[in-house]
Amino acid sequence: MMYRLARSAFFKLDAEKAHDLTIKNLSRFTGTPLDFLYRQNLPPRPVQIMGIHFKNPIGLAAGLDKNAECIDAFGAMGFGFVEVGTVTPRPQSGNDKPRLFRVEPGEGIINRMGFNNLGVDALVENVKKATYEGIIGINIGKNKDTPLENGKDDYLICMDKVYEYAGYITVNISSPNTPGLRSLQYGEALDDLLSSLKAKQKDLAEKYGRYVPLTLKIAPDLDHSELVQIADSLLRHNIDGVIGTNTTLDRTLVDGMPYAHEQGGLSGRPLQNRSTEVIRLLRDELKGEIPIIGVGGIDSVVAAKEKMQSGADLLQVYSGFIYHGPKLIKQLVRNI
Repeated sequence: MMYRLARSAFFKLDAEKAHDLTIKNLSRFTGTPLDFLYRQNLPPRPVQIMGIHFKNPIGLAAGLDKNAECIDAFGAMGFGFVEVGTVTPRPQSGNDKPRLFRVEPGEGIINRMGFNNLGVDALVENVKKATYEGIIGINIGKNKDTPLENGKDDYLICMDKVYEYAGYITVNISSPNTPGLRSLQYGEALDDLLSSLKAKQKDLAEKYGRYVPLTLKIAPDLDHSELVQIADSLLRHNIDGVIGTNTTLDRTLVDGMPYAHEQGGLSGRPLQNRSTEVIRLLRDELKGEIPIIGVGGIDSVVAAKEKMQSGADLLQVYSGFIYHGPKLIKQLVRNI
């Protein structure tokens, strides 16, 4: 009831203003008596994936807490892991506003944020302040003004700076909102990026005396042959995990709805079936050798179970969380 009332008020605001206000308040309430508004005591559902112990398999997807300002608040809600970012080497403002839209009849969200963030150094400082005892994933990307041919350098810079503080690191090459970024998912460009990242991972593991897994986040708009090629690259380069999927450019299921014409990536319920299909294809190609983190339209226990039955080892939520609130986390942890 409390979240429904809050949502009703926030949904009257511009979507990005509501997001910024939420992050500000969560950051302010952390560690105060006001955190009772969202704190939940959930039963343990431990899983061991990528050599990491997760207290439960439900995580927050990247994009909601871009600068790692509210890790402790999301931990208090019961998330087993929190993925922050996407972060870039240098601060950037992102794309022009407005750039975030609710497709309410379809329980979807369209964004063209463009990796707006305060830069990797600011994120690291916030991660260092967090007291959350769960797993923190850090999602890394490239600056918009970095030429695509030099994009690999941005990922390596970020990886070097976050490695010491990350539970795992996600390489985001699938956002539709940075020009040319998705081309890194193909052929020689992908192989070059993955081989460089694995070499850096080896060096950093020796430096810090701990191995931090590396995951790749892919787009839902890849065809079957492209997914087969990506799976092959993941296996050849011994990548530790894959996240399926990012947002989609497809508007088939929201055609005619408010804001459906807006450019950007669509997430939420309209992505549900396609992301599940991608997970199933990845499972068939990877044959259990690389774990899969499923994300895309998880808004109920049934949707979560479909993802896991299709091959997901862990789950992440974003849009479903916006529409249904912390109770969704409670339902998922207790029933999957």
